Amino acid sequence: MRELASIPLLTGHCRHPEMMTLRGGSLLPRSYPAVAMLLIHPLEGAILFDTGYDPAFLAATEPFPERFYRWVTPVTLDPQRSAAAQCAALGYPPQEVRHLVLSHFHADHIAGTHAFPNARIHCARAGLDEAHKGGRIAATRRGVLRALIPPDFTARASFFEDRPSFPLPSACAPFDRGADLLGDGSLLAVELPGHCPGHWGLVLNDARWGLHFLVADAAWSLDAIRRDVPPPALTSGLLGNTGRTRETLHRLHQLHRRNPDLRLTPCHCSERAAEIAGP
Repeated sequence: MRELASIPLLTGHCRHPEMMTLRGGSLLPRSYPAVAMLLIHPLEGAILFDTGYDPAFLAATEPFPERFYRWVTPVTLDPQRSAAAQCAALGYPPQEVRHLVLSHFHADHIAGTHAFPNARIHCARAGLDEAHKGGRIAATRRGVLRALIPPDFTARASFFEDRPSFPLPSACAPFDRGADLLGDGSLLAVELPGHCPGHWGLVLNDARWGLHFLVADAAWSLDAIRRDVPPPALTSGLLGNTGRTRETLHRLHQLHRRNPDLRLTPCHCSERAAEIAGP
């Protein structure tokens, strides 16, 4: 696999009772960071995996019923820490970012999409279809804010389901196939079902870490993967499918046990957030 550099971006955080993200967790609220990942490809340049929070999230949750999202999930964001602002500070102007990979369509993963107007958007067709189902109340309940989907989204979209299948390195077992996003084997999207329809992760050869699996919301923490502890059925059933969520988490647990040196990055993991230094 072609080697890429990775730069994690901490883009604000939200607060939830721990018990909503970890079966048996505390009633006390915890902070859950939103981590996006800037990837530097030797030929394609800057690529962003997810966008995290963005000021557009606050605008999208001003009206009702979308405001309930903000009430239930209080968000803290410094506009200077948006993915777009951080990319610019690192020398990668948002308008020059050529590819945006979205793991799924929850608002804390797509809020900054508007800030990358020239990027090809790689995503799941199933996720986009699900985002447009039902009314605004139903969408908000599922964590989707349609105002965050740019009008030209479909014209810029390239769907995971349409990309060629590519074998993953044996070190990724029990995961064995990915979708080759760029046609050179450097970015392999891997379906991680359960959290919501159209939920995928990304495998790359990281210049610093070697094989690196960005697992999005397949787990909210590395601790959950190590101990194979899923979210409660109340949470997984509200957002997606409980059985498939637990199956995916168990596969990640198996991967970690077989290959503990392979780097796994959940988007909301406090351990990974603690490693991040600002630009």
